[in-house]
Amino acid sequence: MAAAGAPQPAPPAEPPAPIGRTVAIGLSIALWWASNVKFNIANKRLLKVFPLFLTLTTVQFGMGAVVAILAWSLRLRKWQTPSRAQLRALYPLALVHVLGNVFTNLSLRAMAVSLTHTLKASEPFFSVVISKLFIPGTVYTGAVYASLVPIVFGVTMASVSDITFSWFGFFTAMGANVAFQSRNVLSKRFMNAPKEITEGAAEPMGNFNTFAWISILSFLTLAPFSLLFDAAKWSSTLTAAGVAGWAAPAVALALANVGFLHWLYNQASYLVLVQVNPVTHAVGNTMKRGAFGNAFSAVVGSPHAVVVSVRMLWWQLSGSL
Repeated sequence: MAAAGAPQPAPPAEPPAPIGRTVAIGLSIALWWASNVKFNIANKRLLKVFPLFLTLTTVQFGMGAVVAILAWSLRLRKWQTPSRAQLRALYPLALVHVLGNVFTNLSLRAMAVSLTHTLKASEPFFSVVISKLFIPGTVYTGAVYASLVPIVFGVTMASVSDITFSWFGFFTAMGANVAFQSRNVLSKRFMNAPKEITEGAAEPMGNFNTFAWISILSFLTLAPFSLLFDAAKWSSTLTAAGVAGWAAPAVALALANVGFLHWLYNQASYLVLVQVNPVTHAVGNTMKRGAFGNAFSAVVGSPHAVVVSVRMLWWQLSGSL
């Protein structure tokens, strides 16, 4: 019997997934990547004419809440009333979700979208650190740690060589990494439903309801700040957008579109997260970042390519899927 307090060994690697599960994961990843690419392009375009990032982020959370309420109302998804223990566990997830999105929008305003997403390709590094901190007994091989080196090196070289680099954009992108990987690691733990979280609940929450309640709590958290800091600027911002050729209905439609894409890619991300470990999820997240800015062929031999090329190696070493 293991001595009290001794670190627990890491769980054995998952056996190869059945073909049906592999296909389901692949389709979820495809939806996640495609909707995320469309979201980031539309979001960057909208920020140029509607640079009120607090309002924009609040609308994105609000759309997630609206979709969840519609799904519950139409009985497309089962309503689950969270217990007090679940709400206590969910609110920190909502808080880091708010911070991650705000930091990302700040970074996108400060730098080129391609550089922001190259910086965010360091997510596996943060996933490893946060998993070690919050999931007792987590163990990785030396090969996995070694594969962090070229990712960090590539991100560093991409930062110093990009003409749009700014320290403000860099630190907000890193802040987004910490926030999102904290959310993913803790969300995985929440959906695995340890006893202290499920106390008083009829059943554990699935990925849809978990992200639905994160969206609702995130909206309620950020909306007062949006009203406080942005409401006085709404009229002048819409006037300036009109001068740039964006009438108010066009801005409203773009906000709704970006909000829906934000919900869609996050929901697809949770579909993947519920089936794989957080580090593999982070690797999948970094792999999609090559879709931004230049095509792969245009960055071969560049620091961006260093980051991209090591991702598949990491995926193999981390032993997921």
